[in-house]
Amino acid sequence: MKQSKRHVSREVGLEIGHLLGKGLFRLDHLHYGLWKKGLEPDVLNLHIAQEEYCKFIIAHIPAEVKSIIDVGCGAGAFSKKLVDLGYNVDCVCPTEYQNKIVEELLGDSSEVFKCKFEDVQTDKKYDMVMFCESFQYIKLEYVIDKAVSLVKPGGYMLICDFFKKYSPDLCCVRGGHKLDKFEATLETSPFEIIEDVDITEQTAPNIDILNHITQDVMFPVIGAVEKLVHSRHPLVLKLIKWKYRKKIAKAEQKYLHSNRTGEDFAYYKTYRLFLCRRTK
Repeated sequence: MKQSKRHVSREVGLEIGHLLGKGLFRLDHLHYGLWKKGLEPDVLNLHIAQEEYCKFIIAHIPAEVKSIIDVGCGAGAFSKKLVDLGYNVDCVCPTEYQNKIVEELLGDSSEVFKCKFEDVQTDKKYDMVMFCESFQYIKLEYVIDKAVSLVKPGGYMLICDFFKKYSPDLCCVRGGHKLDKFEATLETSPFEIIEDVDITEQTAPNIDILNHITQDVMFPVIGAVEKLVHSRHPLVLKLIKWKYRKKIAKAEQKYLHSNRTGEDFAYYKTYRLFLCRRTK
């Protein structure tokens, strides 16, 4: 089946992000960092904040959990950490580039489902289904029912992700289910919330770092490349800018002219860890 342009763009974007993050900033993970007090919010400290995020998740895994299905496992670094701690971990990852990395990293110790979460087919039942910044990408009408089908009675669902708070305005940081809608959906499911931890304050600095990288690094570099191309191939550059004028304008509006700050993120979003137990 021919891949859509959007799918290919996402694949390429993930690959570039992973390579740059690992090569320049020693980042093994693709998720947000958790900024504890005393840790300066700086891109050079991001790898430390990401490790703090991992420690935070691990600290909230119930003692009786032995088997986990990690939904949206990224490049597999956190799954590998869990395997090294003795957990039996399977992964869900629909991205071809990441699948290869995860399989090489975990070997035969884990099964990798190369599909969307709602398309997972297995007879296995897990002690816990885990979503670390992947919950927001799955439709609510599918995600809870699918989680129920994969978790043992008395098992758990752990979600660590950001949600939308009610607001008539639009946040420049996209994504996240509406919190009230999520809670209403959960009330009619076999899951009950046993932990609800708000970590918005500790995750909001990630947006300031992203804003710094895009405005003070990425766009100046793009501008320098544009000058070089213009000096050598002005007509080619003009054609490219005309052909992709809508996408360029959209990117400039999103990354240059919008209010992408941690304060803005905390106003519109709430980053939460939910630990839910499936009733027997």
